[in-house]
Amino acid sequence: MKDSKAIVVPPLVIIGALFFIFGFITWLNGTLIPFLKIACDLTYAQALLVTFAFYIAYVFLAIPSSLILRRTGFKNGMALGLVVMAAGALVFVPAAQARSFGLFLAGLFVQGAGLALLQTASNPYATVLGPIESAARRISIMGICNKVAGVLSPFIIGAVVLKGASELESQLARTASPAAKAVLLQQLADRVIFPYLVMAGALVVLAGLVKLSGLPEIITEETAPTPAAGAPAAAGKGLFQYPHLALGVGALFCCVGVEVIAGDTIIQYGRAQGISLDVARNFTSLTLVAMLVGYFVGVWAIPRYVSQQRALAICAAVGALFTVGILATHGFSSVALVALLGLANSLMWPAIFPLSIRGLGSYTEHGSALLIMGIGGGAVLPYVYGKLGEGLGLQQAYVLLIPCYLYILFFALRGHAYQPKTAVSYALPVA
Repeated sequence: MKDSKAIVVPPLVIIGALFFIFGFITWLNGTLIPFLKIACDLTYAQALLVTFAFYIAYVFLAIPSSLILRRTGFKNGMALGLVVMAAGALVFVPAAQARSFGLFLAGLFVQGAGLALLQTASNPYATVLGPIESAARRISIMGICNKVAGVLSPFIIGAVVLKGASELESQLARTASPAAKAVLLQQLADRVIFPYLVMAGALVVLAGLVKLSGLPEIITEETAPTPAAGAPAAAGKGLFQYPHLALGVGALFCCVGVEVIAGDTIIQYGRAQGISLDVARNFTSLTLVAMLVGYFVGVWAIPRYVSQQRALAICAAVGALFTVGILATHGFSSVALVALLGLANSLMWPAIFPLSIRGLGSYTEHGSALLIMGIGGGAVLPYVYGKLGEGLGLQQAYVLLIPCYLYILFFALRGHAYQPKTAVSYALPVA
């Protein structure tokens, strides 16, 4: 019998709304990096600790998230994740008041922890709410929600926290007094307080709506044949019997790393190519617009005209070619190719996740958690890019992307096929 208090909303609409929240908060990092670089007087590599603090939370929280979901269920776990994210947003208030980079990083880590829980639950929903063969198409739809939010967030928050940033930088350069500089920087830091208070309130409201929704729980059931007498039980091997899962974690590590590098470094790269911050602050949105185009292509083409593994292979190859173009060109052309990496990156997550989770059955929660740990690539690879940029230059540092795309190409062509011969079905409870 259905709960009479439940809000009757199609499950994919709810998951789509959550993916919108992922995108809005995640892609704020591209704006926060130049903002905190100025407000906290940082080097570029130090500023890239923004992405490190945010994404490293996935590595630490992914496995605990799967354990939490086993106790709370997927729906309650998502509501809890939203509350944790709200707490992280509130940390920005004392961080801004103290102009403390450490506190900003703590708030980002807490937000990343909430997102780890939220994504561990929501990605399997997008995968199993329909045939596994069209999972990449559904996740592409979720990606559209994610990237629409990502396009909007730099414009909205950038217009608040980076308004007149070029003039402010000129003022700081002309100001000799440390006290006067401190006043200007404090005024800049205080700009984030109101947006993050609004964000915290919105997240709490969304948590309540998810809690009251009629979103069904995921049930996984094994349909693999019982092994013959005396044969080893594959289930006893746990996740170790799924090599495609381990390879998928590596692919997601590379995927998220190149995606974050493209979106979160383009502003500073644009400045290095002689473009003012008032213009460059919107470049992250260009990367996400390119990703949106790719997602729309994925919704239209997968699996009607191309399989999800073939789409992944095409995207990886295109990404490697665009990276060569970035290294070989200069000025706006090179910056435009960084933005076009969004097109190459668009269908990677939608294809890698279902290809990696296929056939896990009762291990779905733990497998999803391991895959979410792969998001740690968004912590490690951008920081490596930043250090390379200090030594080689920001343009030459993009060479880091080439081996990442080549590994993803390997996973698309061969790695995803290393699976045990078991059949698994996914089911939702019958009302």
